[in-house]
Formats: sequence, C-alpha cells, structure tokens
Amino acid sequence: MQIVMMTNTYLPMVGGVSRSVAGFTEACRAAGHQVLVVAPTFLDQPPSEEGVVRLPAIQRFHGSEFSVGLPLPGTLLPMLERFRPDIIHAHHPFLLGDTALRSAAHFNVPAVFTHHTMYEQYTHYLPGDSPAMRQFAAALATEFANLCDHVIAPSRSIADILRSRGVRVPITAIATGIAFERFSAGQGSRGRAACGVPPGARVVGHVGRLAVEKNLPFLAGAVARVLQAQPDAWFLVVGSGPAAAEVRLACLAAGVDDRLRLTGTLDNQELADAYAAMDVFAFASLSETQGLVLAEAMASGTPVAAIDAPGARDVVVDGMNGRLLAEPDEAAFAAAVAELLDLPAARRAEYRREARATAAALAMPACAGQVLRLYESLLGRGHRGLGGDPSLWAAALRRLDEEWNLLASKSAALLRM
Repeated sequence: MQIVMMTNTYLPMVGGVSRSVAGFTEACRAAGHQVLVVAPTFLDQPPSEEGVVRLPAIQRFHGSEFSVGLPLPGTLLPMLERFRPDIIHAHHPFLLGDTALRSAAHFNVPAVFTHHTMYEQYTHYLPGDSPAMRQFAAALATEFANLCDHVIAPSRSIADILRSRGVRVPITAIATGIAFERFSAGQGSRGRAACGVPPGARVVGHVGRLAVEKNLPFLAGAVARVLQAQPDAWFLVVGSGPAAAEVRLACLAAGVDDRLRLTGTLDNQELADAYAAMDVFAFASLSETQGLVLAEAMASGTPVAAIDAPGARDVVVDGMNGRLLAEPDEAAFAAAVAELLDLPAARRAEYRREARATAAALAMPACAGQVLRLYESLLGRGHRGLGGDPSLWAAALRRLDEEWNLLASKSAALLRM
C-alpha cells in the first residue's frame, strides 16, 4: 500500500502524537508498505529525511513547543501525484487535517483520522482561551471526524466519548503500540547512575511533556508528601516543558528538592534505563487519550499510580498492575504511591508480572497489524462513498464537495458553542 500520514507534530518533537506517527510509520515500512509523512518544519529536525515532506511552519507557536504548519496544497500536490496514495491518514482535525481531506477527495481514496487528543484540554495554547473556545475545539474535532471514512480511537474509553459526542462514521479502538522489547530491557542501575539517584533509593518516577495540561502541580504535591514521609524516596522526572518550574517549586516548598531529579528529555536506551530505575510510576494527567507512557513504564515491570481518566483506565487495573484512584485527591494519591513503594517482595513480583503482561499486549507489531488490516478493509472504496468515476468532472465535483464540507463542519462547530 501507498500510505500518506499527515500530522501537525512530528520528530524531533517529543510527544505522544509524534511518537505514534513515527512508530506506525516504521512498522508499516517494515511490513513492506510505502509511507510518506507530511509534517511541519521543526527546529533541530534532521537535515535529510527519507519519506518525509516538510512544509513551512511557525515555530514555538504562542510560547509552546509546537510548530503550526502552513499547508501549501499547491506545492504538495505534485509530490502526492508522484506517490499515488491508497490511504490518507490524518492525525489532527485542523491545518494539515484539512489538507488531508482535500487530498483524499482529489485522489478519491479513503481518509482515516486518529483522534489522538482531547483538543479542548489544549486551548490554553491559543489566544483568547475561554469555555467557548474549548467547546468549539471539541465540536470541530467531532465534525472533522464525520468527514472522514473511518476514525481510530487510541482507547476504548475515547471511542465511547467520541460516539457520545456525535461521531457517526465507524470507529475502531487501536492503541498506539510501544517498543516493548526496548523498554523491557532497560537497566535500572545504569539509569539511576545517569540521573544522579543513589543505588539504594526508592524512586517515584514520571515521564512526559512538562506542560500545563498534564496536572503536574497536583502530581508534584502528592509525590512531595511521599518524600517528606520517606527519607529514602526520590522523585525522578523525565521530560521538559514550561511546567518544570512548578514541579521544582512544589518540591522546594515541601523541603525535598534535594531528592528531585529533573533530567530533561531522554530517548531510546536512556529512556528505557530511566523507566527501569523507577519503583513506582506516578501519573496524574486527566487529558490523555491513551496510556502510552504508562505502558512503557509497565514494560519495565514498574507498577503505576494514576487517576481514573480516559487513557489511564484502559491500561491500569487497580490492584493488579497498579493503583487507579477514582478522584484527584492529593492525600489519597500520595497514599497510593506509598503503598506501591512499600509492597512486600512477593506482592511486588506479582505487580511486575501483571505490568509486563499488560505492556506486551500493546507491543507495536500487534497494534500496527490492526491498523494495516483496517487500511486493507477500506481499499477501493473511495472517499466518503463518492464512487470511483475517474473523469475530470467527477474529480472536480469531489474537490468542490470537500471544500463545502470543510466549511460546513467549521460552521457546525461554531453553532454548537
């Protein structure tokens, strides 16, 4: 198959969407398929990338780490003509998402959309953030989904939310796969040494982008309570972003900042070693669509403490591979983390086995196989059932129809505010 991935975030940016696109791209190519990634330019991107088309973008939009792509369908179209796509896969409902739908209409091929993000949780990156803006973001994603031929939800809980919001096209829940072999082979002693954590310490860890939507002040406050009560406990935070200062301030206020380690962004073996260095993985985000970092931590055998929210509830089984807290109560969360730190050896071994089994079921080859089977089921259907008439007139009508649909979807989202 000839597969086009269109995404507003991609490597070298570290994040769930960019890692998902990169992982599925690698797996599809390994299975013998051709994949063309269309993405914005990013600072520090590789000077040469095979199978990647970069479009101009505004860097560090509104103080974030994101690039906002400026789609230029006129310059992209000749490249797509040479590639001859069978599937167009959109990973966002705006910017390059619009370009994905226009391209699907032009080539009369199926458009697939992965709903990676609860977009209403990210409107603080936009000027004029408000409840109305958040409502518009959720409605826009729903209307966009209904213009596609099939929607992928990263978890069953997100699939249920999308149906409740009015997504009418078929939805399939497919998790973003993880590199299970890599993350199950981390060396905790090496990770602790690299991060400056003593060999005998007990480690509460966290991995992720350090951003407002990740609920990090709550997380840091809860972990700081644990460190206050347990002098041999340390807090290892892997990632970068504007909320790093809030994590540091919470630990400073609790008088435990000497046992905080902020490593910045890690990748590959360094990241696997960091996961393996942790005794408990702590996660408090309420904005996730999937538990990607949770599954990666579990691949190393690390139990997870998380709040019951979309994404986390699809990975964490309370009392089996971690603790899943019903409410975001700081004292209760701290108690759950302490409980996992204090597990007797035999009980810890049971948690580790269950965690690894959960992660193994989410390995990338299995998840990529599900996506490829979905693609194959859509081949030859055209875009949104408009038929396969190859005439220029039919192609022009499809393009006009798609432009109308894009305009109508945005108008419908505005009316739902």
